[in-house]
Amino acid sequence: MRKEFICAARDLSTWSRPGARQAARARLGSSGIQQIRKLYSPAVLADERSREHVSELVARGARVRIAATALPHETITIDRRFAILAGLNAPEGREYTMTTASSLVGGIHTLFEAAWETATDLTAFLHGDQPQLDAKSRTVLRALGSGATDETAPRELGMSLRTYRRWVAELLDVLGAGSRFQAGMRADELGLHG
Repeated sequence: MRKEFICAARDLSTWSRPGARQAARARLGSSGIQQIRKLYSPAVLADERSREHVSELVARGARVRIAATALPHETITIDRRFAILAGLNAPEGREYTMTTASSLVGGIHTLFEAAWETATDLTAFLHGDQPQLDAKSRTVLRALGSGATDETAPRELGMSLRTYRRWVAELLDVLGAGSRFQAGMRADELGLHG
């Protein structure tokens, strides 16, 4: 039984084959996969059929995020044991490579996680209510979510206590939160924790 399926693609055509979308819909609810995450470039939302398909994936339990820009590489990883990479579009067609080499699969997974971390949850993207957080803000948000004290977190982040508290105050303002707890709740709603 597969436990994790993650995919990064520019749009829905990268991994397409006749009937693949219908088969994916049929298997999604009964596959036994515990976590499905899909990361797309904004191009996936260019046409109504694609938007409907992606929204249906979310309705069936998949987590979908939209990257700020086009994704330079398209991959699938399964259970952090297998990876499939799609080559560039070429006149003779695309080339696909599959690997089980743990160092390659691990590297691909790490790159996916980095891209996932900075992407926007589909619902927030569609509603345009996603706050724009830079990498430092997201790091401070993770520290807040970890439960680290105000004395420990800045030391781990390599900043002063005063700077850390300023970042926290700015995050509360950006997220429209009156407390750190509310900031965590709002970040969860927007899919900002990762």
